Amino acid sequence: MTGTAPKKQSRTERPKLTVYLASPRGFCAGVDRAIQIVELALEKYGAPVYVRHAIVHNRYVVESLEAKGAVFVEELDEIPDTDAPIVFSAHGVPKSVPDDARNRRMFVLDATCPLVSKVHIEAERLFDRGHEILLIGHAGHPEVVGTTGQLPPGAIHLIETDEDANTFVPKDPSKLAVITQTTLSVDDTREIMAALQKRFPDIVVPRKDDICYATTNRQEAVKKIAPHCDRVIVVGSPNSSNSMRLVEVAERAGCSRAMLLEEGGDIDWSDFENIRSMGVTAGASAPEVLVNGILDAFAERFELHLETVTTAEETISFKLPRPLRDSTAA
Repeated sequence: MTGTAPKKQSRTERPKLTVYLASPRGFCAGVDRAIQIVELALEKYGAPVYVRHAIVHNRYVVESLEAKGAVFVEELDEIPDTDAPIVFSAHGVPKSVPDDARNRRMFVLDATCPLVSKVHIEAERLFDRGHEILLIGHAGHPEVVGTTGQLPPGAIHLIETDEDANTFVPKDPSKLAVITQTTLSVDDTREIMAALQKRFPDIVVPRKDDICYATTNRQEAVKKIAPHCDRVIVVGSPNSSNSMRLVEVAERAGCSRAMLLEEGGDIDWSDFENIRSMGVTAGASAPEVLVNGILDAFAERFELHLETVTTAEETISFKLPRPLRDSTAA
């Protein structure tokens, strides 16, 4: 635990704290599906189940799956010759990875989020039509690596900032198209897209926003609560793009200080002195048990008044890979 925890107050001395719980928050359909794939594979085939890269960007989730028998690797060459299932993470992989798996006759279960796969398909379609492709995203993020890896080297150019959008020089401005990472800030992406469209009026933009519904919904919920909060806590991991964007969105929407916390043990209580209101949300890869742990920690020191603020209802679900569908039916 960082900081020095104050002496716990008695029930009658605890200051009042209004907590606005953003809804939707936490697991999205793509994350839920990816975790299910690993858990069902362990049930059906037994341990080990190998997973290339963290199945989702959350330490608690990864450690929980490791305890059940999942083995996480960064590359396929770390996996011995085996009949055990190999799961690709929700972020997607370059085409070279499934090609390598086929060559080694590996049994693969693909947990790539269908919304990421949609971007992959769009990139291939645009490339086949002769377009030079721009990808709005963050360098090094697994999703960006996976998307650029769908096409030959140099076919996709990464645009990270407004400056990139304003300085990029295309081969042919009339044959330009843009796609985006699914976990970006909606507002930042809109600004970059507008800069590109101003420079290149003929640029082909996605028919529907590539930023996934869950990222959009969680950002909208945070915008709703942030102006009313002295602090906003985003539950999530530092390597989670959508969680980091929620911190940025909260501060831009009017909260003086927002912070990312992985769990209750990370709370620095000096950040929460003399506050009267707080917002809580969670990134799309953060389980609700971590949210509850943080609320429990605050309940020891404050008299909480919880208020859920709902901006959207989510009912989307995605099909499991065919080899696992009979497991859910059973």
